[in-house]
Amino acid sequence: MPVKPSEQEDEYFARQEIQRRLKAEAEKTLHLAEEEKKRLRELHYLHCPKCGSTLEEAVIKEVTVDLCPGCHGIFLDAGELEKISAMPKGLFSSIKEVFS
Repeated sequence: MPVKPSEQEDEYFARQEIQRRLKAEAEKTLHLAEEEKKRLRELHYLHCPKCGSTLEEAVIKEVTVDLCPGCHGIFLDAGELEKISAMPKGLFSSIKEVFS
C-alpha cells in the first residue's frame, strides 16, 4: 500500500526546489552579465572614445600610450600619467615629441 507524503515532506521538497531555481537564476544572471561585459570589451577595445578610430600604441619615454590617428587624441591607461609627469623633462614636452 503506497504511503502518502506528509505535509512537512512536501514543504521540504518545495523549499529545495525553490532554492535550486534561485541558484540557477543567479548563475544565469551572472553568466549574462559576463557575456555582456565581454561583448562590450570586444566592441570598444582600442577604439577612440571621441571619434571611434582604432587606437595605435606609441612609446613615449618608456611609457606606452594610445594615440588616435583620426582626432590625434592621446589616451593613458592607469598609472601612465604618473609615470610621464614624474619624468624630469615634463609631461607636455614628452607628449610634444610624439607629434614632432
